[in-house]
Amino acid sequence: MARFAGLASLVRSGGVVLLGALCGTAAADTAEPVTELLWPEGAPGAVGDEEADKPTLIVHLPAQDKTTGTAIVICPGGGYAHLAMGHEGDQIAAWLNEHGVAAFILTYRHGPRYLHPAPLQDVQRALRTVRARAEEWGVNPDRIGVMGFSAGGHLASTAGTHFTKGRRLAKDPIERASSRPDFMILIYPVISLTSPKSHRGSLHNLLGPDPDPALKAELSSELHVTKHTPPAFLVHTTADGAVASENSAMFYLALREKKVSGELHIYEKGKHGFGLAVDDPVLSTWPGHCIAWLRAQGFLPAQ
Repeated sequence: MARFAGLASLVRSGGVVLLGALCGTAAADTAEPVTELLWPEGAPGAVGDEEADKPTLIVHLPAQDKTTGTAIVICPGGGYAHLAMGHEGDQIAAWLNEHGVAAFILTYRHGPRYLHPAPLQDVQRALRTVRARAEEWGVNPDRIGVMGFSAGGHLASTAGTHFTKGRRLAKDPIERASSRPDFMILIYPVISLTSPKSHRGSLHNLLGPDPDPALKAELSSELHVTKHTPPAFLVHTTADGAVASENSAMFYLALREKKVSGELHIYEKGKHGFGLAVDDPVLSTWPGHCIAWLRAQGFLPAQ
């Protein structure tokens, strides 16, 4: 699918939805997206030299007259088996750009070619890259979040619970930057790999057919929330038949226990994978709630 930034439409399966219906008229002069290799000299643990071995960031910058300095790394879903680049990538980047947010779509390595820790290495590298190159991209290094959908939500939540400050003496300046996201936006996320409500497909594609119970626990995000975990905004539906809403509820309760700011929206209706939910007058309210939350948290300017 072609990637568009700053256009007045979003491409979606089954037709075209006007972006203006979601967030106003699209601004002209939005920069064309640019694809950047995360690891120009080769990703750690790469098993080949094909496109699947080269994780990237697709950089969508907002129009200069709209930019806010806030940035978000987007992790599309796909069960750790593929990437849903349309409704959980390109469309999300265009929506964020309309609100002045710099969007960085992460094409991370996934199964069956790659298991853990490759996806986590990629998202950590993505966050470090945006932070290290913040001035170049007009980004505030203290306002860099991560957003994920479904299995991408698991990856995003893992980034928010497994981060490091960076290596101060590293030769690579990107590796000196922190991988901690300043906030998380988790949309129908996979969270737990140990609960009966976990998503078995994502578990298998991330850890293989016979995962170590200790590793399953290590990558169950609800078990690793601390007072240092960044704030989170979560959306799910009761009707989700693929990833149970208990995943989001467990993470929200873990945040609450540690007194970390969190906001949870569980809608009654809506199938898994709804993206911006442009065809649903109720579910499509979540993007507005998300922007309001970002404003309330100080990551976007108050209106």
